[in-house]
Amino acid sequence: MKAVRISGTENYAEEAPELLKPYERVDFADHHRSVIHLIPETPGRVLDIGAGTGRDAAGFVALGHTVLAVEPTEELRRGAMLLHPSAMIAWVDDSLPDLAAVRVRGEEFDVVMLTAVWMHLDELQRRQAMPNVSALVRNGGAMIMSLRHGPVPPGRRMFEVSAEETIALAQPLGLRCTLKREPEPSRQQPGVSWTRLAFRKALP
Repeated sequence: MKAVRISGTENYAEEAPELLKPYERVDFADHHRSVIHLIPETPGRVLDIGAGTGRDAAGFVALGHTVLAVEPTEELRRGAMLLHPSAMIAWVDDSLPDLAAVRVRGEEFDVVMLTAVWMHLDELQRRQAMPNVSALVRNGGAMIMSLRHGPVPPGRRMFEVSAEETIALAQPLGLRCTLKREPEPSRQQPGVSWTRLAFRKALP
């Protein structure tokens, strides 16, 4: 099934060669230090939405998990597959808000990651996306995400998103907020900060 294209990936294709190196320099465990304790110790299934260079997908594999990595930018996806070849990572060309190619697989995941991706969706798209993402989290599973705050780089499509709005969208879908980390300054981008949120899907 062909993924439904949305705006939000502007300039990522053109900048893919330049993005691969700086993204890969950021250590997986250090980058996710505030939420790493929420990742299951036993092997499970992880959905990485907006997988970029594959750094995080490879990090989850190192912890023993299998990963479905979703990345709509072909240039990033190809580069990631070369950087992190692994039989435990399956790559899918798909995008928010629909995630049509992922949903048609009929899978549920122990962990769904949305790292540096939610800010690419406008308000309507966020409302459309949350039920689709929630449906992919198994009962008792976790959804972990980061929200970007700060100036938008030239040529990029990004929106300011609050933790309060995100929590309000998730709660009616059975996703309870279990962690909210106040905005932390980015080490790589002056003036940019990130809020970390984690949710647990209610058991029936």
